[in-house]
Amino acid sequence: MKGWTVVYSDGFPPSVELRRTVLDQQRIPAVVLNKKDSSYLFGFVELYVLDEDVTRARELLDNQDALSDDS
Repeated sequence: MKGWTVVYSDGFPPSVELRRTVLDQQRIPAVVLNKKDSSYLFGFVELYVLDEDVTRARELLDNQDALSDDS
């Protein structure tokens, strides 16, 4: 996807959707791309943001992960 960068990926789709919601609340456009194979359920789900939002998105997600680790 030209102009978009992966900022997070996981094998557990709800984890990716949670992070997409965090970005959406901060008005950062984000797209979830499910690369899991439907027959065998392996692969990853990726979260993309526009290239111009990468730094801000990663900072927000890092802060979100740090808060989750503290609880």
